[in-house]
Amino acid sequence: MAMTDPLGDLLTRIRNGQQARKDSIMTPASKLRARVLDVLQREGYIRGYREEDLAGHAGIRIELKYFEGQPAIKHIARVSKPGRRVYSGSKDLPRVRNGLGITIVSTPKGVLSDAEARDQNAGGEVLAEVF
Repeated sequence: MAMTDPLGDLLTRIRNGQQARKDSIMTPASKLRARVLDVLQREGYIRGYREEDLAGHAGIRIELKYFEGQPAIKHIARVSKPGRRVYSGSKDLPRVRNGLGITIVSTPKGVLSDAEARDQNAGGEVLAEVF
C-alpha cells in the first residue's frame, strides 16, 4: 500500500524514537526525507544520518541526539499536510517560539530552515516546525 504522507511518517518515527530513548531509528529512503534530515543536522537537532540497504530496499538510519538525558527535539510537527498545503512568502515565514525553534521550508532553492530561506529571499511550502 502506498504511503500518503512520507514526511509525516518520518516526523512520527523521530518523535516515537526519542520518546522510547532510542539511539538510532530506521526509515525508508527518499530525497525529501534526506533534505529534511540535512536541515535537522545543520541546526543541531540530530547527530547525523546515513543511507543503508534493508533487504533490497534503501533506508536511512537516523542518529538521534539527547542533551542531559532529554531529547534535543521537544516538539516536531507537520504544518503543510496532504489535505491542506501551507505556503508562505520569504517575508511572512513563521517564527517558532520567537526564534528559538525552526521552520523547515521547501523552496525553489531547496529545503531550508526559515532563517536560511529569509537570507536567500525564498518562500515556499512550510513543511514542519521544530523546537
